[in-house]
Amino acid sequence: MAVEKRLMHYASFDTQSSEESTSAPSTEKQLVLARELKKECESLGFDSVELTDTGIVYAYLNANTDKKMDRIGFIAHMDTASEITGANVKCRVISKYDGNTIQLNEEYSMCKEEFPALANCIGDDLIVTDGTTLLGADDKAGIAIILEAMEQLIQSKKEHGFIAIAFTPDEEVGRGVENFELDKFPVDYAFTIDGDRIDSVDYETFNAAQAVVTFDGTSIHPGDAKDRMVNASLLAMEYASSLPKKQTPSHTQGRQGFYHLVGMEGICEDAKLTYILRNHSKQSFSAQKQKMEAIANKMNEKYGNRVHVSIRDQYENMRQYMHGDMQSVNKAKYALRQCDVTPISTPIRGGTDGAMLTARGLICPNLGTGSFATGASGMQETAWIFPAPPAPEIDNRPLFPYNKNNF
Repeated sequence: MAVEKRLMHYASFDTQSSEESTSAPSTEKQLVLARELKKECESLGFDSVELTDTGIVYAYLNANTDKKMDRIGFIAHMDTASEITGANVKCRVISKYDGNTIQLNEEYSMCKEEFPALANCIGDDLIVTDGTTLLGADDKAGIAIILEAMEQLIQSKKEHGFIAIAFTPDEEVGRGVENFELDKFPVDYAFTIDGDRIDSVDYETFNAAQAVVTFDGTSIHPGDAKDRMVNASLLAMEYASSLPKKQTPSHTQGRQGFYHLVGMEGICEDAKLTYILRNHSKQSFSAQKQKMEAIANKMNEKYGNRVHVSIRDQYENMRQYMHGDMQSVNKAKYALRQCDVTPISTPIRGGTDGAMLTARGLICPNLGTGSFATGASGMQETAWIFPAPPAPEIDNRPLFPYNKNNF
């Protein structure tokens, strides 16, 4: 099955995860795709395949040579973001994109002026949705690439070392590898296939946390409220306005961190603000958390004990846990050059399952898939460019089999 057909097939599965759920996986529907992938791995000829109760698919390809070769892992996640529906996805292929506006439906379109990444796709084939759903290329493109590559490798009979692959649930809600068993993934290093540009080899992520700020008000009849009412929603507004105005996603780039207000609710009696905090610098990240506590303390001095901050760390910048071990990064870059692709490494303004695995001792940089967050009206991941070339053999150790005729 060609890689683009695989992606469109996987896109037909609704696999959105849930922030509210505490189950593993967070949604039962992710298991539907997991079972499908287990069957596919078995049919492709993997030596061993397992689907765990928590929704992780592990598959293993034993070495077919006595030569000493690196043991390599590849990982992609099955779930899609929860902000926009991933049900009833309608894909279509745009052959040899000509640079003109892409009309997704009567209301939504994509053009180079609004989405500059499209300027780099002229002449390529694109897969898009009808503009009403996610495509889910994050990260079903990663799944498609891994299985297409493994099918080619198995059929080629080329020499290779031990290879493990894993498909995880709940990456989008920060729980992708909370049940990942490292003893079931005995590799020297691994790669998440979860980036955008096909030339990317990334090994820096944000440090990340979620902050929930709650406010206790005192509700009094407004006709008798003078000097007695404390409006929790107004406290929330005061708190939000006390954070740095220029440290938001719309004002930052590169390694600059931010406070992102992702949720707010409130009445006079109580209110809540939900933030995500992001920063590449560990020191600046700590300062952000201290800032949120300091604002609460100052307001509590003014109004009494009415403001409460709860901060939960989500993941850390993987680079600090690599301890200078660039073996995996250098080999991936070499492989891309062998495909006439010039690799780049940029700080990821986000996180990956690999960030958490690296913190646990398994170095796991991130490779690109060719997907772009170029949706209309705020929709993400509605376009995917192919070919998205995986890497060829490196030092006689296949990182990915590569056949230009098949991608």
